[in-house]
Amino acid sequence: MGITIKPTDVRVGTNLEFDGEVYICTKYEHVSPGKGQAFIRIKVKHIKSGRVLEKTIKSNDKCECAVLEPKQVQYMYRDDQLHFMDHSTYEQFSLAPDALLGKDVWLKDNTDITLLFFNGEPVDVDIPAHMELEVTETEPGIKGDTASGGSKPATLETGVVVQVPLFISIGDVVKVDTRDGTYVVRV
Repeated sequence: MGITIKPTDVRVGTNLEFDGEVYICTKYEHVSPGKGQAFIRIKVKHIKSGRVLEKTIKSNDKCECAVLEPKQVQYMYRDDQLHFMDHSTYEQFSLAPDALLGKDVWLKDNTDITLLFFNGEPVDVDIPAHMELEVTETEPGIKGDTASGGSKPATLETGVVVQVPLFISIGDVVKVDTRDGTYVVRV
């Protein structure tokens, strides 16, 4: 059960609970018509599926703010499941790969992350904005390749493929922006 708030307290980024599911507010509009009562029009995105809903709420109604419980965990390894260790209790647990909403492609062993739980179930994950990963497979660079001369695909140690400059070779460690999957710099 979440915390009850007034619709006028909702802002972009607020986690809301509708029908036992967690949504994040992506758009907020306060409407004051010439006649009648003011109302709030919001767009919310389901935190797991990405489904977008538009809701209209009277300004004197109540909203449920979803309370997400953060847990600092360490990603340990992957087999058919993803294995983690809770930093506070040292308890180990496993999750299905789809529980991390596709963000598991950036995780290498011993990475610290924050899992967000709602009613005991993981609903979102905060991973570092940048990860340093080793290039395990790419075409060899050619003498004279420069940073501004183009790009090529490279497979990183976690299995994800990103576009890198032509001078990057196997064994190089690159910094990648995990929010959009872009190459940042060679480390």
